[in-house]
Amino acid sequence: MNALSKFEVISYLELHLKSWTFDGVAIKREFKFKTFVEAFSFMTAVALEAEKLDHHPEWSNVYNKVNIALNTHTAKGITQLDFDLAEKIDSIYKHFE
Repeated sequence: MNALSKFEVISYLELHLKSWTFDGVAIKREFKFKTFVEAFSFMTAVALEAEKLDHHPEWSNVYNKVNIALNTHTAKGITQLDFDLAEKIDSIYKHFE
């Protein structure tokens, strides 16, 4: 799978993943929850989806916040796989809003 150009990444985010940002290396988003338990439950749900795709996020959790960064290391950039996982993550997050 080939990495997408910066223009392709930015264009896709503007059209489909407006809450995500691109730092030139990864697409990123911060998620906020009411409690640590909600944040951890979200991470568990994301982990199950990531495992199905065999594509795993870089992430961190501090109390009620989860920060996620996605890129495809083997392609050395952003691929459709990152967008697919980001869309699944956004779908999961909707259940916590």
